[in-house]
Amino acid sequence: MIPKVFAQVIRGFLMGAADVVPGVSGGTIALILGIYEKLIDSARDGARALGVLAKGDVRGFWRRLMALDFVFLIPLVVGILLAVASLASVIETQLHDNPEEMAGLFFGLVAASVLIGWDLINRRTSEHLAIMLIVGVAIFFLLGYQSGPIADPSPGIFVGAGALAICAMILPGISGSFILLMIGMYAAVIGAVDDREFADIALVGLGAIIGLAIFSTFLGWLLDRHGDRVMAALVGLMLGSLRVLWPWPNGVGVISEDETEVIDGTGLDWPAGDEWFGPVSLAVVGFVVVMAVARVGERFSH
Repeated sequence: MIPKVFAQVIRGFLMGAADVVPGVSGGTIALILGIYEKLIDSARDGARALGVLAKGDVRGFWRRLMALDFVFLIPLVVGILLAVASLASVIETQLHDNPEEMAGLFFGLVAASVLIGWDLINRRTSEHLAIMLIVGVAIFFLLGYQSGPIADPSPGIFVGAGALAICAMILPGISGSFILLMIGMYAAVIGAVDDREFADIALVGLGAIIGLAIFSTFLGWLLDRHGDRVMAALVGLMLGSLRVLWPWPNGVGVISEDETEVIDGTGLDWPAGDEWFGPVSLAVVGFVVVMAVARVGERFSH
């Protein structure tokens, strides 16, 4: 029991480390560690429990709540929180001081995840390849969209931002923070946290609960009925999200709390001179590390 719990804490730590990076999702790590479908199932079961509570059935809610796999969930959440608490400031500093090198590292991580995700498809066909490419191209161009910040957002916009951000965080590919940037809500949400505007924070949290409940149920339903097609789409999502992590010219998309800033992290350029060495070297390191993590994850899953 103890080794399994420890392994689950490590999985959560890796997911949390990914979630604090703009452009990398904890869902990517869950996918390569082989716990993605169970994570979605757990979120779906939690959503069903909340649905029962919303109907006023407290006893039914408690019964469904106690049926959740807390041996799976609690160590995972502990690991995520440990990663956020211990790594957020370190990664933020490195993103600021060495944006191209960090982008190269994360590019290698996600590139390896694409190969692992493709290998998880049980019966690979030309249909799955087409789905992957179509989704990848669509996401690639969508991530080129730039949006200025929303001035004085309404309560409904805060709720919607929370719902979109949490959906992005459980999908392999881009992170919730980058989605907030794309829709112009990053500065508003971070500002609410920094200024302790609890009403706005509660609205974002409400949106996250609603989004997680609806999206996890829908995604779980799709995985049950069209598992390989959905997996191909998720691989395409990761493939397209590599645009965010292309090291040049700006590295990982710079996240700023400046309310007047328009995002500028998805530009594409070629390196000049010897600018390629550091990012490419770290991309190789990231690629190898993910392959090793996936191998270890397979051992712990058996």
